[in-house]
Formats: sequence, C-alpha cells, structure tokens
Amino acid sequence: KFEAGTPNIADVVAFGEAVTFVDAIGHDGIQHHENQLLDEAMSGLNQISGFIPVGIAKNKASVLSFNIEGIHSYDLGMWLDARGIAVRTGHHCTQPLMERMGIEGTIRASFAVYNTHEEIAYFIDSVNQIIDKFRK
Repeated sequence: KFEAGTPNIADVVAFGEAVTFVDAIGHDGIQHHENQLLDEAMSGLNQISGFIPVGIAKNKASVLSFNIEGIHSYDLGMWLDARGIAVRTGHHCTQPLMERMGIEGTIRASFAVYNTHEEIAYFIDSVNQIIDKFRK
C-alpha cells in the first residue's frame, strides 16, 4: 500500500510460472519423482562401508541426513561443495536432540523435482571418491 517505486511485478510473474509448473507435473508426480531420488540415494549410500543414516521414517520427505564413520560431517560437506554438490552440515536446528543422541552433526542432502537421476549417481560417486581419499 505504501511501497515506493515500481511494484514487485517480477515476483508475481515468477509465482505464476511456478504454479503452472507444479500444475503441469501434479503434486503426486512431484512426490513420486522425489521419492525415487531418495530411494536411489539411500540404495547407493547403503552400499558404502560406514554409512550411518539418521532419521529413517516410513513416509519421509526427500531429505536424507547421514554420517560416514570416521569422517566429520563438515569435512565431507566441504569436499562435496568443491564438486558442486550443495548439502547442509551441522545440527540443522536440532542441537538438543543431537546432543541427546550423541551425534555431533550430520550431512543433509535434499532432493527436489528439478533434480535428476544422473545427479544422484554423481552424488553417490562423489561421496565414494571423497571417502576413498580419507581412508587412504
């Protein structure tokens, strides 16, 4: 009402395009794709010696928190970042819970509708290569 200058028209246009995108795929389609990506990531990471998943739930969102035995979450996160893979590391706003569970922090990867199966394969391959460097 009292904003000076040109209204934020670009965000209104972008929001309309986002709604069109979601409507074209559908909520069920988005959920199916994200679940496939999560399943692929879990399957691949489960093959890694020392993989420790954190937060397993039956109908979870496409977010995967984990640790690798013997490698600090910050270290793995920085190495993944150097390969162009964006993950979060740390307590994720759950420090009291992690302290109670005896966890220093985790690596958290989030998958969305715009991620691809090839990116999941690259992510798993990158984690394996980084772990190999740490274990040599």
